[in-house]
Amino acid sequence: MSAQNAPTGSRLAAARRHRRAAAAAVAGAGGAAVLAMSLSGLLSASAATAAVQTNCTATPSSCGYPDATNTGVPPGTSLRTVPGQVSSGTGWSYSATTQQVNVTGNGAVLSGLSFSTHVNITASNVTMNNDKVVTGGTYGITTQHAVNATIENSTVSGLNKTSGRVSYAIDDLYSDATGLVIKNNNVADWRIGVNVAGGQVTGNYIHDPGYISGDHTDGFYDNGGTMPLTVNDNTILDSLSEVDAIFLSSNAGHAISNKTITNNLLGGGGYALYAGGGYSLSTNIVIQDNRFSQLYYPISGQYGPDTLYQPGGTGNSWSGNIWDNTGGGVSP
Repeated sequence: MSAQNAPTGSRLAAARRHRRAAAAAVAGAGGAAVLAMSLSGLLSASAATAAVQTNCTATPSSCGYPDATNTGVPPGTSLRTVPGQVSSGTGWSYSATTQQVNVTGNGAVLSGLSFSTHVNITASNVTMNNDKVVTGGTYGITTQHAVNATIENSTVSGLNKTSGRVSYAIDDLYSDATGLVIKNNNVADWRIGVNVAGGQVTGNYIHDPGYISGDHTDGFYDNGGTMPLTVNDNTILDSLSEVDAIFLSSNAGHAISNKTITNNLLGGGGYALYAGGGYSLSTNIVIQDNRFSQLYYPISGQYGPDTLYQPGGTGNSWSGNIWDNTGGGVSP
């Protein structure tokens, strides 16, 4: 991502680094000329901060965030239907018995395909790229004990926002996938958009949840564990008051640590962000340079922008998080 299109949190971080560097120069030199240069730098940094873009939610891509224009299957991509036009390929096949696509071959590449059923990945080094998965029921794409799976530039959704919503659009079934990358996907009509415990979730547009009575909706969900996880540069919007855009918590009884949430555009739910707390003390939870939208509620979520952040946890940090409508800071 270019500096020009970088999310605002990155600009704020750059301004802070600029101010620190200027202060250090003053302390080291002590001269009037250096002081003047440093003051000029401070003014420049302040001007950069003052120029923070606001109201990005209306068109996220105008601020460098994902939306429908820069995620999912690229326009003009030719797709073959599964199982209508093709029912198998190297390392994968459609099962008429289970009405499921099974990806069992290491190194399999699934590209330019349109699925109307669950795709289950059990092999290593699998790539799904430029694919469409549109299905109702429980699962869209799942991984089971997978290593180095990549799901990118794809569209994953339910059939509609009510009875045809997909319960888990993208799901690591056993929360043990390693090297998992979920990148630049357009994910909609879900109860839970992405449910993983480790890896990298970046550049995705997760939006427009579906709902069946009794659902708890989560754009991104991680209910515990210590696997390293980075969730960055996503747009995650939950138009419902149930439950959140991002859920990080030990509420399932598992300690949670080593999670980094940076440069995301978040909004909606009861709270836009559950920030790691719960039954046990979280550690190494980094919440930095995120933007909280007021698209659905004046305070981002129905009850506020965040909950369950634990400042006392070792390695936990909260910095550079802002309101979308003003650019002002958001405190935990």
